[in-house]
Amino acid sequence: MNQEKLYYSPSHEWLHVEQQGGETIGTVGITDFAVTELTDLVYMALPKVGQKFSAGQEFGEVESVKAVSPLYLPVGGEILEVNTPLVDQLAILNEDPFGKGWILKMKLSDPSQVSTLLDYAAYRKQCAGHG
Repeated sequence: MNQEKLYYSPSHEWLHVEQQGGETIGTVGITDFAVTELTDLVYMALPKVGQKFSAGQEFGEVESVKAVSPLYLPVGGEILEVNTPLVDQLAILNEDPFGKGWILKMKLSDPSQVSTLLDYAAYRKQCAGHG
């Protein structure tokens, strides 16, 4: 996925938005910055299909040898699909966090929430400030 066309949360989740059959569908993952900061990933907990979450609500966690980090939904909605193979193949996040490393797909409950997220330039600026 083209990183410049994604939306970002300050907590390092990314969101790709598209229209499918009149619904606004979002694909969510974590950024390469987050994967690099976490280092050796050992475990991931994912939500169940059908669960509903509010924007900013914790939906799972990723654990590395350093720490356990909660995962937050950048926007609210209902989980349509989870990338279950990811749980047993966390290396995919290192190899392709913006492609095969997607975490879930969701139906957005309020597409206007996307306007609260960071664009690529603002997100990269935030990451540069952490260095």
